[in-house]
Amino acid sequence: MAALLISAAVSLLFSLVLTPWFIKWLIANEYGQFIRQDGPTGHFTKRGTPTMGGLMIITATIVGWGSASLFEYLTIQRTVDVSSLLLIFLILGLGLIGFLDDWIIISKHRSLGLNPTAKILGQLGVGSIFAGLAVSFPNEYGHTPATFHISFIRDLPIDLAFAGIGLGVVLFLIWANLLVVAWSNAVNLTDGLDGLATGAAVMVFGAYTLISYWQSSQSCRLLAQDPACYDIRDPRGLAIVGAALVGACVGFLWFNGAPAQIFMGDTGSLALGGAVAGFSIMTQTEILAVLIGGLFVIEVFSDVIQIGFFKATRKRVFKMAPLHHHFELKGWGEITVVIRFWIVAGICAALGVGVFYAEWVAR
Repeated sequence: MAALLISAAVSLLFSLVLTPWFIKWLIANEYGQFIRQDGPTGHFTKRGTPTMGGLMIITATIVGWGSASLFEYLTIQRTVDVSSLLLIFLILGLGLIGFLDDWIIISKHRSLGLNPTAKILGQLGVGSIFAGLAVSFPNEYGHTPATFHISFIRDLPIDLAFAGIGLGVVLFLIWANLLVVAWSNAVNLTDGLDGLATGAAVMVFGAYTLISYWQSSQSCRLLAQDPACYDIRDPRGLAIVGAALVGACVGFLWFNGAPAQIFMGDTGSLALGGAVAGFSIMTQTEILAVLIGGLFVIEVFSDVIQIGFFKATRKRVFKMAPLHHHFELKGWGEITVVIRFWIVAGICAALGVGVFYAEWVAR
């Protein structure tokens, strides 16, 4: 528990203390956000607001996680585990793609960054490396960070390696990449109002910190005869990363809330979405994640429905997609939309944790 508190506290302080300095540096270099012309007119006043704030979230997360890992090494000689390293790699890799996207926007003074194809290929590249490594590095019990099974709260009987390890690797790469691309783009779509995605991310990572910590305390290594124990490779390490993400996002939200002094940009949204995907894969909660991150899922489906319905009928279901813009155009104030969507995000995260715990009780 001490390591989790250190991880969260250090990342929170780092984000709170250094984000103002980063904002001043971005303003001095005129690294500001460009606003889409077809969006709500009230957003035009946000033009020029510093972006790429995701760099602070990522850095604060790494510093918090690193501090907690050092504490554990010095006190109990516990070394850094493979799962947390893989999660940090996924965050860094997708954050780099987002940074390139943000950098092109601000350096070229336009509203579009990376070519969509290049962006997807970058996500697939990072996702493939992560997936390949995640089914490697078995521990002394033979457990790897990820398995070839599709999971709900634990692994389901759906084995992607049913026809051999070679086909299993290919199918798992496809499945893992689908999750990585879907979650990173879901958070990216949600990041359209001041503090919306950041606040929702706090709740999702808070839920995953609880889940990972519970899996660690109920590990089959400790409770081998308990039918409710968990065969997760490194749940304690994942909980420490989760705590660092919570602290980093809370600290950033201080400056990202309305009226935002800084935006996370694709640097932050792709990294945070990748973290959700990584948690879902390595905690064996891939389907449960749809409930835990329910707000992100709703935002994605509003976009899919809007596009699909418009192509089929030339009519729109919503005034504008994603869904948060629809309510803005209905007359809701931005802060009202954000707070109500945070409530939805909190309910989804709480329900996800509740379902997770109910399954344990049932066993």
